[in-house]
Amino acid sequence: MHSPVLLLIDGFNLLSRGYFATSYGKDEAQLPRNEAGYYINALRVFFPKLFQLIREHNVTHVAVAWDVKREDSHRRQAFAFYKASRGELPEALIEQYETATSLLEEIGVAQVTIPPYEADDTIGAFACRWAKEEKGHCFIYSNDRDLLQLLSKSTSQIISSKGKDLIYTEENFRNDYNISPAQWVDVKALLGDKSDNIPGCPGVGEKSALPLIQQYGTIETLYEQIEDLDPKYKRYHKKLVAGEESVIISKELATITTKIEGISSFSLNSLVLTTPADLIIDTLARCGIRVKLAPVQTELKLG
Repeated sequence: MHSPVLLLIDGFNLLSRGYFATSYGKDEAQLPRNEAGYYINALRVFFPKLFQLIREHNVTHVAVAWDVKREDSHRRQAFAFYKASRGELPEALIEQYETATSLLEEIGVAQVTIPPYEADDTIGAFACRWAKEEKGHCFIYSNDRDLLQLLSKSTSQIISSKGKDLIYTEENFRNDYNISPAQWVDVKALLGDKSDNIPGCPGVGEKSALPLIQQYGTIETLYEQIEDLDPKYKRYHKKLVAGEESVIISKELATITTKIEGISSFSLNSLVLTTPADLIIDTLARCGIRVKLAPVQTELKLG
């Protein structure tokens, strides 16, 4: 039998990408519904992708991580501006989130939501625990590049790009950026993130943020040496000094929490999918969703 493999799904990242990819240029009245009248355009992406990943990566353990409500996250509670610029979600997407959680429970796929933490934190805590306690590999499925900070020898991220999945490893990251994954939060602290309303350092962009961290290692070391800044960065001196508080806050917001009490006591055995394959297929088919379960998957993963 092969080594255990953990798959961590960023639930809303997958569901929302599926929704917007299949609803572009359409109003809600044009979106497909099942016989019960429920929207299923995003679900028809979510569930086939879930089982494709299980099939292709010989997954033995799987969990779908969901975010808490935006206003309930510990980051939003600490900083009211965090993600404050995001608009309301389409009703058809919200409905499909509710359907997805119900179906996942019915077919026995583990779901995890731990207030006040976001899905990134839940994924980070599971990935770190898995690395410490298991010998197998962990795959994170998400297009959220904030998660790159979690890459390690035993943790890779699967990123969807141009219709194909890219397995992005720690080695890939080091070759691309010439820093360690743990330093990614320092780059983010300088760059900020408009989608999450993380400010970063005004006036410091991609051309300077990465080279600064490549040279100084962390923002803490950078600011310790700010008055002796390398001459090639002198034009950023005033901007860095003026933006110090913003950079420190941005690093706090960008850092994924990997120690969560609820995860440390969570039974990893509960992440094994034991539901019979025919029950999974029938349950999803009744909702208008078709999935493919390979014979090897039926034998090894679905009991």
